[in-house]
Amino acid sequence: MPGLPGLVRSVRTPEFAGVVFHEVLAKSVLNRMPENSSMPFRWTINPYRGCTHACSYCLHGDTPVLMADGTTKPMAELRVGDRVYGTERRGSYRHYVPTEVLDHWSTVKPAYRVTLVDGTQLIASGEHRFLTERGWKHVTGEVSGPSRRPHLTAGNKLMGTGRFALPPKDTADYRRGYLSGIARGDGTVTGSERAAARVAEYLTGDFALTLPVEWPRTPTDEWRKGLLAGAFDADGTFSHRILRLPNLGDRALTAVTEALEAFGFSYAIESRRAAGGKSCVRIDGGLAEHLRLFHTTDPAATEKRAIDDAAIKSGAQLGVVSIEPLGLDLPLFDITTGTGDFIANGVVSHNCFARNSHKYLDLDAGHDFDSQIVVKVNAPQVLTRQLASPRWDRSPVAMGTNTDPYQRAEGRYRLMPGIIGTLAKHGTPFSILTKGTLLNRDIPLLRAVSADVPVWLGVSVALLDRELQRVLEPGTASPQARLEMVRRLNDAGLSCGVAVAPVLPGLTDSVEQLDALFSGIAAAGATSVMVTALHVRPGAREWFAAWLAREHPELVPLYRRVYGVSSYASAGYRAELSARVAPLLRRHALSTSRFDPPIPAQRTAETQNAGDTQLTLL
Repeated sequence: MPGLPGLVRSVRTPEFAGVVFHEVLAKSVLNRMPENSSMPFRWTINPYRGCTHACSYCLHGDTPVLMADGTTKPMAELRVGDRVYGTERRGSYRHYVPTEVLDHWSTVKPAYRVTLVDGTQLIASGEHRFLTERGWKHVTGEVSGPSRRPHLTAGNKLMGTGRFALPPKDTADYRRGYLSGIARGDGTVTGSERAAARVAEYLTGDFALTLPVEWPRTPTDEWRKGLLAGAFDADGTFSHRILRLPNLGDRALTAVTEALEAFGFSYAIESRRAAGGKSCVRIDGGLAEHLRLFHTTDPAATEKRAIDDAAIKSGAQLGVVSIEPLGLDLPLFDITTGTGDFIANGVVSHNCFARNSHKYLDLDAGHDFDSQIVVKVNAPQVLTRQLASPRWDRSPVAMGTNTDPYQRAEGRYRLMPGIIGTLAKHGTPFSILTKGTLLNRDIPLLRAVSADVPVWLGVSVALLDRELQRVLEPGTASPQARLEMVRRLNDAGLSCGVAVAPVLPGLTDSVEQLDALFSGIAAAGATSVMVTALHVRPGAREWFAAWLAREHPELVPLYRRVYGVSSYASAGYRAELSARVAPLLRRHALSTSRFDPPIPAQRTAETQNAGDTQLTLL
């Protein structure tokens, strides 16, 4: 991981196949919450960034990606901050919208070739997903067993405009054609600033052309491409999904229509006549043909090539013909974008949205999103120095608010005992929220330090259904194992509550399901329960929506009513859930609680106005 501050070494180990641990010397491990945060704590500690689950990567580096200025760029050449096209769902259709590249990386994976009816070939990993008429589908998968997932088969149709055309070559013929199109035979140069800059380059560059240029008797294809680009830059328009080349004299009209025919474009000469008897040519065929013209000819006026808000409707032949393993491990690339997708060689392609710089852990959304784990190997030592400062006011510290401190990597690095001991030594109250049963290892230590500082422990148990748990919480311990850990913690005299989060409308929120779960929680001796409806932030939202539409389409109308465009359940649903939960909690003698760290008396009044924001597990 080049450029990672404080990197000591990167380690692979047999017990964590496919995982790389990047061991760093951190300068600080205490993270201060933003001043405007409504959380009831001011400080957190996260000794790990990332989680020990496999990452998926997608496309070959040569795959062209549609940029927000209408041009294309190879996947390998994309950079953070680039603007590309993604999609946004509005009503019955997705629409093209500009979005930003938030992250970009590569790996080596077994590669597959996906071939479409129109001849498009896409090289991708088996985990990559494309948008089809029936939703997102992986390149490969199985119909049953542990590898079961929606995947491409012959006959599926991908969504998009069809493969992108190759750009023209920068030859002397192309430049002559471009200047001919700009000047339209009369020596006048008009058009955008970018067009003017290109003209200046062509007149003073390596080829040193002069105006007016001589029109060839037998034009080449490169000349024709330049002519069409110049004609568009001079006076062409592209608005309301209509592309026109106006103000063409007889000579230019003949050359332009011959060029369009040579490349197979459909067009119409509009009947209305412009001043001086000049004509206007309209290029037909919709967005797919308009993009093909832009990419074939490469006009300089990229500001006139925008496709913002166009609906994804196309007659392109994007049916899947075959999916073939190449038998090779190839360098493959992936990006994170603001919309969660991008356009790869004319088809809508899903990105790895949860990979954005390890900012959060969303196991509940079913994402095994990262095999690159940043480990702050000196966390206990740095924490000792920070807490020894005379300015440290012994404010409560919350752990498990971002990444789980008891994920599998903790079994290797054993950072938590040192962190717990340091917090206790400096009289600092703390809380731990986890779904990792590795916490069992530290029960004796937690019991010992609880005599010196307030300690609060929380365990996440969202549901009892093992099949649903395997889908939504892959890689985590079973609900039964977590409840057994709750019992052990309470038997040890440690205050331990349970987060029933997230509650999934229509899936885990019935009276029968909640009653069974609360019964198990009560039997485990939990001291309190926090119940929170599903919270789907961007990224997790897209995955969950696709999963829901695929696995439980009958629930889609319910989720649209409950969530709309918000990440949070509606106030009406939350009120219904509270009314359902309250009598069940009374039946099982369970009290409700927020998942807050122990708050000293002087801060009690401060937290009373913290609102009802709670730690989100999804």
